[in-house]
Amino acid sequence: MDDLAWETTDTEIDYRCPGFDVRRDEVRFPDDGEGEYHYVDEPPAVVVLPLTPDGDAVVIDEWRQAVGRTNRGLPAGTVEPEDRDDLERAAARELAEETGYEAENFERLTTVEPANGVTNAVHHHFLATGCEPTADRDLDRDESIAVETVPYDDLLASVVDDELRDGRAVTAVTWYELLYR
Repeated sequence: MDDLAWETTDTEIDYRCPGFDVRRDEVRFPDDGEGEYHYVDEPPAVVVLPLTPDGDAVVIDEWRQAVGRTNRGLPAGTVEPEDRDDLERAAARELAEETGYEAENFERLTTVEPANGVTNAVHHHFLATGCEPTADRDLDRDESIAVETVPYDDLLASVVDDELRDGRAVTAVTWYELLYR
């Protein structure tokens, strides 16, 4: 597949903001043509499907400015530099910060590149079991989040019925179904 590879001859950040940058690469195509490619450059993230001891899902409702509505989803967040070698620690931190829940156990579900045509984002999905509300929430200034527990089968039905729109949450539920149910 190396005959399909583009060569990056230069790269610069066109725009910086909290959470991501917009990067511009100067590239040489396989046919020796040249061009520019812009994309969202962001750090890796974790996504957590938290289940209580009773099997209910801990979900969040969060305002999403880009789509102008509150979306149902799952706790997720950026992998900090100190967590790059311990993604489970990042998952535990995000779960506690956004929901106030802590888990007895974490298991990896999958790793995906959700939109690799426009971003270099990598999302690491985890299943968290034995979740109990024993932590203190610590929301970022730009997070407006409400926490709720719902029967897991209701969460699954919302995926099937196209009611759950958050792609990270849909991916986590789908992989949980594939691997565990």
